[in-house]
Amino acid sequence: MEIASVLGIFFSFVIGTIFGGMAVFLSRRLMFDRQMRVADKKAAKIVSDAQLESKGMLSETKQEAERVKSTAEVEYRERRAELQREENRVSQKSETLERKLDSVENRERGLANKEKEVESIRAQLGELRGRQLKQLELISGMSTDEAKQALLEAMEVDIQEETSRRLREWEAELREEANKKAQDVLSQAIQRCASEVVSETTVAVVPLPSDEMKGRLIGREGRNIRALEQATGVDLIIDDTREAVTLSSFDSVRREVARLALSKLILDGRIHPARIEEVVAKTKEEVEATIYSAGEQAAYQVGVHGLRPELIRLLGRLKYRTSYGQNVLAHSIEVAYLASMMAAELGANVNLAKKAGLLHDIGKAVDREVEGTHAAIGADLVKQWERSPEVVQGIAEHHGETGTTSVLGFIVSAADAISGARPGARRESLESYLKRLKALEDIADGFKGVEKSYAIQAGREIRILVKPEEIDDLGAMRLARDIVKKIEEGLAYPGQIKVTVLRETRAIDYAK
Repeated sequence: MEIASVLGIFFSFVIGTIFGGMAVFLSRRLMFDRQMRVADKKAAKIVSDAQLESKGMLSETKQEAERVKSTAEVEYRERRAELQREENRVSQKSETLERKLDSVENRERGLANKEKEVESIRAQLGELRGRQLKQLELISGMSTDEAKQALLEAMEVDIQEETSRRLREWEAELREEANKKAQDVLSQAIQRCASEVVSETTVAVVPLPSDEMKGRLIGREGRNIRALEQATGVDLIIDDTREAVTLSSFDSVRREVARLALSKLILDGRIHPARIEEVVAKTKEEVEATIYSAGEQAAYQVGVHGLRPELIRLLGRLKYRTSYGQNVLAHSIEVAYLASMMAAELGANVNLAKKAGLLHDIGKAVDREVEGTHAAIGADLVKQWERSPEVVQGIAEHHGETGTTSVLGFIVSAADAISGARPGARRESLESYLKRLKALEDIADGFKGVEKSYAIQAGREIRILVKPEEIDDLGAMRLARDIVKKIEEGLAYPGQIKVTVLRETRAIDYAK
């Protein structure tokens, strides 16, 4: 009973489950069918909409294509018309070029014909010129080469005259301008500087209180005079001069030492070899101190600072050195002043010019002990203690021995010449003076056409009389220039020399 009921329940459950599943399946199938129908409707609507849209787009595309086609056809027609016009222009240009080419060919043929005519005319002219040259040669009596030579000579004379005239004009302008500038500079420098005149000497005279002192100076068997000469290095001359003895030496420092020592010995009265050596040694020390003081005072006076003691000592030695009667230290101070003033006027370095002017003759302090010119010796000495190469160069160049190239060299050289050439600065022996005048006249007399020459103005001017039949006016100008060059090359002189050439033509006749 229970099994049957259980089976019934089971079958009921199974059948219910089957019918329930079928019901769910049927309900889902109905729902799916309903969704499919909705989807079909949407799809149909989408398709219809797409068809409508595609039809619209197709019509628009067709319209756009028609517009593009019409536009392309218009552009094509325009391009074709433009090409047609270009072809017409090209054809017209080609026709024009062909006509021009024809014209050029015609001109070339015409030019060729004209060239032939010109060549024919040239040949005829050449023949005519040859005949004319032969006739001219027959008429003039000269060949073509001779005529050319005569023409060249005439042209050469004309060119020389023109060259001389222009050179004279240029030289006058340059001389006027240079003289004006030089006068301005030199006048200011010279007016601001004045120095005393001194004389050169190689002896010194020492006064004696009495002639008895001469015997004491000589000593027994001359031992005192020998000791004095050996200690000082000077010659002691005791002659008939009353109450005076003479000291002779080319070394001015030694002469000064001997003079001072002898004066002290005379005042002291004790004169014997030991005392002489003692006094001379002390006097040397005093003179050395005086030399150094003189160098310091010169540098301070000029305003040159920072000199080494060696240079100051050598500069002080110039106090006892003279040249042509001019004291070298005073000359150096004067040159320093002149150089500084000229440098200021010219815009150069004033301090360097002043230092170079002060030291330019420092080689004369040792020129008796060292071989060479005082300019080269001085440059070598200053080079050891001076850092400025411009100063060394100016010292080396102040006499033109190395070729004056620097501005400082020109300034120092000019200042040195001014200081030595001013009136009363130096003295010259009569013999050397006459020799210089004779050499000056000999230079002028050595030129062709010179009749007579005269050196005047103490050798600062030479006047030359020329033969008028041999030298014309332009030749006189050339002669003056040539003589100036010869004097500059072969003669040493202070300052400058004026050359004056005189040409005179006299017409003389007699009334009878």
